[in-house]
Amino acid sequence: MRSNLNETQAKQIYQVKIVLIDTKPKIWRRLLVSSDILLVDLHRIIQTTMGWTNSHLHRFNDGVMDYSPKEFEVEDSIDSRKVKLKKILKKEGSKILYEYDFGDSWDHDIILEKIITEDVKGQIPECMSGKGNCPPEDCGGTWGYMDLLKTISNPKHEDYKSMMDWLGGEFDPAFFDKELINSQLKQKDFGCIWIE
Repeated sequence: MRSNLNETQAKQIYQVKIVLIDTKPKIWRRLLVSSDILLVDLHRIIQTTMGWTNSHLHRFNDGVMDYSPKEFEVEDSIDSRKVKLKKILKKEGSKILYEYDFGDSWDHDIILEKIITEDVKGQIPECMSGKGNCPPEDCGGTWGYMDLLKTISNPKHEDYKSMMDWLGGEFDPAFFDKELINSQLKQKDFGCIWIE
C-alpha cells in the first residue's frame, strides 16, 4: 500500500501561478511542473518563462527559511540544489516567494493552484498561460519599471529617446509568446543560460 502511495506522489504535477509583485498591469505565468523538481531547476524554469536572463543572484523563501545555491553564500540559507519543491510548497493555495536580483529585488509569488495526481499528457514543465512582458534587466525594480513604462508611453517625454535607445529601440510591455517559452523549456537547463 505504501509503495502505491509513493508512486502516486512521484507522479504529482503542480499547477503554479507565478506573479511578479507590484506590477501594473500584473505580469504572470501559469505553469505545470513536477512536484519533485529541485528548487534550482525551478529557478531555471522561472527565468525562462518570465523572460529573465539569469544575470543575478536569486533565492526562494517559504516564510521561515531561504533557499539558494550554496555557491551564492546567502547567509543562513539551505542549498536549493538539495530541496524539492514539494518539501516547501505542500497544499493548494499555499505560496512561496522567489526573489531575483537582490539589488532590483524582483519579488515573485509562486502560488500552488492545483495538485494533479492523474497522468498529464504533453510536456512537463509547460507554460499554460501568462500575461505581460518581462521587465528589462537592471531597470530599477518594479518602481523603476513603472517609471520606464510611463516614459516610453509618451514620445514627447524628455527621456523618451534615451530610454528607447537603452531598450534597443523597442519594447512591447504586453508581449507574451507561450509557444516560444514552451520550445525553450524543452532545451538543456530548461532554456536558461547557466554558468557552472
